[in-house]
This record gives sequence, structure tokens and C-alpha cells, in this order.
Amino acid sequence: MNIPVSPWALMSETCFKVLPAARSDLNHWKIQAQQIPNLELRKQALTSLADKQFHCEGGSIYGLLAKNHGREAIRFIVAYQTISDYLDNLCDRSTSLDPEDFRALHESLIDALTPDAKGTNYYRVRDDQADGGYLQNLVRTCQDILGKMRNYPKIAPALHELANYYCDLQVHKHIKVEERVPQLKMWFSSHQKRIPELRWYEFSACAGSTLGIFCLVAYAFHQDLPDELASQVKNSYFPWVQGLHILLDYLIDQEEDRIHGDLNFCSYYKNNDEMTERFKHFIQNATKSVSQLPHTQFHQLINQALLGVYLSNKKVRRQQEVQNIAKQLIQLGGSPASFFFRSRLLMSH
Repeated sequence: MNIPVSPWALMSETCFKVLPAARSDLNHWKIQAQQIPNLELRKQALTSLADKQFHCEGGSIYGLLAKNHGREAIRFIVAYQTISDYLDNLCDRSTSLDPEDFRALHESLIDALTPDAKGTNYYRVRDDQADGGYLQNLVRTCQDILGKMRNYPKIAPALHELANYYCDLQVHKHIKVEERVPQLKMWFSSHQKRIPELRWYEFSACAGSTLGIFCLVAYAFHQDLPDELASQVKNSYFPWVQGLHILLDYLIDQEEDRIHGDLNFCSYYKNNDEMTERFKHFIQNATKSVSQLPHTQFHQLINQALLGVYLSNKKVRRQQEVQNIAKQLIQLGGSPASFFFRSRLLMSH
């Protein structure tokens, strides 16, 4: 696999190499999920694979960064993202609002990044238990890949830091409605010193992306990984690239979340002007922060692809105000963002 430096190259490598590999892995996990004995767990596993397939497909683009080891990187990315999407479904559609339950489930995401971790019963706080080894198999797949990596020790601290942010967010986000915002604000206040320019809801958004983890794992396949690269990747992706990623996700989901009464981080901006300004701030900082990384053009393309892919979603066309914001943001992303925007629109017709 080659590391693309132009929108066309990214598009063609994704279509011809990344997507076939990611879909083959997704199919493997779908077959596993169909054999889950417990009805509720089976339903959530299959639903998350069907509804959130594009998370695995998009994340798998980082396989291109792993050069000759792209296939292994994609195997890790699909397994890790599948755990994340499955747990999100279990917490979202859960009959339980118990933070202990959510914490126990999310231990699997930390174990998946720790090759020598002995798995525990992640379902221990809930009634639905029998998954036929589905979650353990996903965890073990990730552990096996990381366990063979010579560079694993170099990326492990950064991986765990990003995963801990992610898991904390998932626990706070799914508890009782009236406790969510106070918990998220309190959590932010314990990290605020390091990122003073963010608001609590922006920090939450930054924590909700897995892109930094995928980028770190892809780089760890390189033989000559510089010691300082792991912290450079972590600091570029968190907060700016990950924040841009998840805020775009919330931007297009506003109408849907209002209808369902779900938490949406974009709803905390005072008005659309303020929200647009903050989005511009994230785009500018994401651009600046990845310019410190090797393969800068690849990372810039990812930022521009995020704009194109999210803002061409059909949900945008149903929300006039979001459409107005989208126009400004695509403009700011320049011609590559427009390219991804147009090609996605063509593909969705």
C-alpha cells in the first residue's frame, strides 16, 4: 500500500485496497456475531456492524500509513472499532444506566491495547452474558497484532491515554440524563489545565474519536519509528483532529438528536455564528498541528476528507442552518475538501 499525497490517490487506494480488506474483516465479525447465543447481545452486535460499517471503513484508511503492513493494520482497526461500536450500542440501547456496567464493558478497549492483559468477564454487571466469546475474540485479535510489534512499547503510553479519555467519555455520556452534564463538566475540570482553550463539550468531543489510536498503531509498523513520534501524533490528533472529527459528527446529527432527546455537543454553542467560528478554529488548528508530523500531506487529506465526507451526508440537506455552515467549512477546507464533498455526493446518488 502506498501513502497517498493527493485526493485522487487517496480515493483510489481507498476504493481498491482499503475497502475490500475492511469489508472482508467486517464480514468475518458478522459471521461471529450471528452465532452469539444471547438474543439481546446478538441483536446489538449485528446492528452495530450494519449501522456503523462506515466507521470501520473510514478508520481503515490509516492502514495506508502502515505501508507493507497495511493488511495487519486494517485487521487491528476493524476489530478495535467493532468493539467500540458494539459497546456504544450496548450502552445507548441499554436497559441499565449503571456507570459500573459501562466501566466494566469498556475495560475490553483497554485490554485490547494491552497484549498481556488477561481478559475478564466484561458483562459481569449486566444480565445479558452469553456472547459465545465474541468480545474476547475481538480483544484477542487486537492483542495478537500489538503483541508482535517491536515498537509497541513506544506507543503504549499514548495509546492508553487516548483510550482512557474515550472510555471515561462513554461512561459519563450514558448515565442518567440529569447526571450527564454535571459529570462531564467535572471530568473536564480535572483536565482543563492542559487544554485551557477548550470548552467542556469540545473536550468531550475530542475524547470520542479513535483516529489517534489508529494513526499510532499504523506508524508502529514502521521499522525506524522515532522515539518522539508517539507523543507528536497524540498531541496533533488530540485535541484538534479528533475534535474536528466528532464535532462534525454531532453537527450533522443535531436534528436527529433533538427528536430523540440525545446529548449533542453542538447544542451547547450560544448560536450558529459562534459554532461556525469554533469549527474554523478546530480546522485551522488541525491543519497546523499535523504539519509537524511526517507524511503531512496524508494527514491534511484526512482532515479535508472528514469535512467532505461528513458535510456531504444527506442529513445536512434536511437542515438549512447546517447547510449554511457546511458551505463555509468546505470553502475553508480548500479544493481537496470540495473534491471529497463532490465525489461523495455523486456516489450517494
